[in-house]
Amino acid sequence: MTYQDLQNALATFGLGERATLHEIKSRHRQLVKEHHPDQSRQSDSARIQQINAAWRTLSDYCHNYRFAFDEQEFLEQVPEERLRRQFAEDPNWGGLYEEDEPS
Repeated sequence: MTYQDLQNALATFGLGERATLHEIKSRHRQLVKEHHPDQSRQSDSARIQQINAAWRTLSDYCHNYRFAFDEQEFLEQVPEERLRRQFAEDPNWGGLYEEDEPS
């Protein structure tokens, strides 16, 4: 697989550079429903083959990707937690005031 293959697969699915596995699966189901010969009178076997090839490319990429479970990657993926950590003690952002802190 080349980077261009990956970009072509994303274009076939109409997805951007940052898509979740859930979005990829949902889009695949939607496209197959739209173009399946039993569902559509204007079915195009070449389009179904293109959709399935794109699915195989994206699926292979996602299954071979190594996910990072380190703290930095987590904070990048969940910006709310990063902000909570950054501003947790600030009273203007929901932190405890000095007089409200438990003794």
